[in-house]
Amino acid sequence: MIVYDPFWKTIKEKNISTYYLIHTCKINSNTITRIRKGKALTTLTINDICRALNCKVEDVMQYIPSEDDQKL
Repeated sequence: MIVYDPFWKTIKEKNISTYYLIHTCKINSNTITRIRKGKALTTLTINDICRALNCKVEDVMQYIPSEDDQKL
């Protein structure tokens, strides 16, 4: 399961608000909503967030194994 806990930690450490991401960096507000709800994001969206925050992918999301994961 992908979680976005690192995203919240990163924006707090960088003192960046979601308002700033939406209005200055042009990150879609639906993207912030998807992050809040733990929904899937495209790699293009992750790329945009990493560019806006000047950070690595692992500063935005993390994989945690879960029993709810799709069976392979």
